[in-house]
Parts: sequence; C-alpha cells; structure tokens
Amino acid sequence: MRIQEHPILGEPQKGRLIQFTHDGNAMQGFEGEPIAVALRAAGVMAHRHTKKYDKPRGIFCAIGRCTDCVMVVDGKPNVRTCITSLEEGMTVETQYGVTAKKPEVESEKESKKEGTV
Repeated sequence: MRIQEHPILGEPQKGRLIQFTHDGNAMQGFEGEPIAVALRAAGVMAHRHTKKYDKPRGIFCAIGRCTDCVMVVDGKPNVRTCITSLEEGMTVETQYGVTAKKPEVESEKESKKEGTV
C-alpha cells in the first residue's frame, strides 16, 4: 500500500524501482517516493527509538511536523523520512536518540566493566 496523494508533497510521481539499504539490509522502493513510504511498504514500522526509554517510534503525522519518523540517512541524523525523497543507493538507519548507534543495555555495560564480554 502506498500513498495516493500526500497533503504536503501532492500526488506522487512513481519513479523507477531502485535499491537502498535499511540497517544493512537491501531493500527496494520507487525513486522519489518518501523514504517512510518505501519502508512502510517493506513492513518497517519503527524508524527511531527514544533516548530516555528506548521506545520505538514510526510514522505519525506524515507531513514533516513531528519528529517520530526521523532516521539517519547517509550518515546524517534527524532526517524526516516522511518528506525526504528516496534516492538510489541511500543508506537508511534506525535512529537511537540522536545517533544510529544502539545504546548499550545495563547488562552489557556491567559485562564490559567485569571483562566478561
């Protein structure tokens, strides 16, 4: 399922089928469609995790006003994927807080201190 008419971007012009990566996995989408649309069509629901509680977030407003769809795109954090067009070869990563690096859980931190990892 894809958006037929976006309230901000208008009616999408379906581009050619292209390749991109999401968290290291090869994916396909249509050139020019919002990154969030390509991810949703592939079944990806979580775009970021909150810094404080590590809660997943995904598309909410779909018009670029909130920050629930922000991801790291080609190394740049805080890209609003609901209004950013998909391009060939893009690298899209789940955002954790303000980075693409998943934070360590307390048990991992303790293991490193004790030298058991």
